[in-house]
Amino acid sequence: MTNRIGLAAGMAMATLLASMPAAAQDARHPAIAEYGAISPLDNTANRPAPDDDMRVLFEISADGKGPGGANSSLEKVARYLNLLASAGNTPEAGDVKVIIHGPATPLVLADPAYRERFGSANPNTGMIAALQGAGVDIHVCGQALAGNDIVPDAVNPAVTVDLSAITTLVLLQRQGWPVISD
Repeated sequence: MTNRIGLAAGMAMATLLASMPAAAQDARHPAIAEYGAISPLDNTANRPAPDDDMRVLFEISADGKGPGGANSSLEKVARYLNLLASAGNTPEAGDVKVIIHGPATPLVLADPAYRERFGSANPNTGMIAALQGAGVDIHVCGQALAGNDIVPDAVNPAVTVDLSAITTLVLLQRQGWPVISD
């Protein structure tokens, strides 16, 4: 029953998007096309100003799969950038960082390694490329790679291997980076 409801909701959203003019669809993705759709809202509270420092570190450890199999927490990073863009705020390259560890670790696999392990292309590859293109620094925990039997050579080249998520979190928080965890 739940799957039918989810399917019906997805079909309704697809119908709604297809009926929207192209400009309205662009408003849903002002920074990252295809990922992190938002609902543009005017006259709302707590809108960042164009010059606000909105740097942040996203901690992704959940293996939550969204539509199309991509990681739903990684999608949240794209949504954040789209929300900022809708308010006229564009972070500098490197002002948004991601550290991936735990059960989410395999999302950083390059397509050949992902295909070998799971039998299909990595559904996160396009989003990783889009985020990197928008200046997001994506990192993965080296300890989690080892724990998941992933060699660094199997990692998407857009992703940086860190010593550990723990050290990354401590170092960046000591430098004043706010953290959003999934």
